[in-house]
Amino acid sequence: MAELRTETMTVNMGPQHPSTHGVLRLVLELDGEVVRSATPTIGYLHTGIEKTAEQKKWQQVVPLVERMDYLGAQSNSLAYALAVEKLLGLEMPQRVKDIRVLIAELQRIASHLIWLGTHAMEIGAVSMLFYAIRERELLLNINELLAGFRFFPSYIRVGGLREDLPRGFHQAVRAFLDRFPEKMDEFEGLLSENDIFMRRTQGVGVLSHEDALAWGLLGPIARASGSDYDVRRYFPYSGYETYDFAVPTQTEGDVYARYCVRMQEMRESLTICRQAIDRITLAGAWSCEDPRVVPPPKDKVYTEMEALIQHFLIYSQGFTVPAGDVYVPVEGPRGEHGVYVVSDGTNRPWRVKMRAPSLMAIQALPRLIQGGLIADVVAVIGSNDVVMGDCDR
Repeated sequence: MAELRTETMTVNMGPQHPSTHGVLRLVLELDGEVVRSATPTIGYLHTGIEKTAEQKKWQQVVPLVERMDYLGAQSNSLAYALAVEKLLGLEMPQRVKDIRVLIAELQRIASHLIWLGTHAMEIGAVSMLFYAIRERELLLNINELLAGFRFFPSYIRVGGLREDLPRGFHQAVRAFLDRFPEKMDEFEGLLSENDIFMRRTQGVGVLSHEDALAWGLLGPIARASGSDYDVRRYFPYSGYETYDFAVPTQTEGDVYARYCVRMQEMRESLTICRQAIDRITLAGAWSCEDPRVVPPPKDKVYTEMEALIQHFLIYSQGFTVPAGDVYVPVEGPRGEHGVYVVSDGTNRPWRVKMRAPSLMAIQALPRLIQGGLIADVVAVIGSNDVVMGDCDR
């Protein structure tokens, strides 16, 4: 009898593929339906944002960093602002801290809604995308109320915020916070006990706690594998240590566990948002009072002419930052988003470098999909929640 021979087949998945969450290319070696090897190829969305930042004044970098992880824009700008403020030795008023916390948590919910809608759609629950987009639109309305821009508000600035909160902000936020828990119940009712969804996610793309640490994975991916690391807990910033919230974890480490962690994270973000909106007064400080970065009011210390000159210098020439370097992490929607900034004492950064959680997630993809079925590749990518702008910055 002739010996049975099999051959593997190499196929491209992407970079133009509706389920790779951006222009990601995977070179898959298939043995029938089984993935024997996977090689990610990145760089198709490369924008050179980190290099471009070296040509911009300190404040001008804010709109740039928001366009990296474009689904977590205001988490990016918060991390960058905190890093520059640390170099400057600035301390923000408590009201500014609370507003920043509120904005960051609303951004987390908005990001997770896009993950939820696209992830569920790719597994077959098409209607979930429409439900998730519907709720996210309300959060984009709040961004528009804040700054006139829906996707990249650039509301968080070095030295505080762009301006004070607009009229109607508290009412808009409270209306969303009152509405959203019921919608979360609906989402979980559609998916959590859905037999098809559970079959497609449970036991798929399993990642152990040890492997998560070895691959540098943090955030929801690592917390679904048993880690309790959360920057907000271990290295609090903007007053997170004063907020009461839990860090959701799971131990199974599969696609379903990552789904459960992010769903619970949205509920915890609601808890933080309620505490923050109760603390934020209708009027008060929206920036620090350091004249190096914020134009002084005409009636304080400076004459009107001196204030105008200082205003011109800050916005045309930019401010200088003392020489040094600093690394500041925040807990973004995809995990630890870190900003490393180097200053040479001028009005422009010498270097801006980001720790992008999406890059780590893509690095680990082969570990998660090798040995599994090609039909599960899409489910694993969705559970990792990668944003290619974050990776290819």
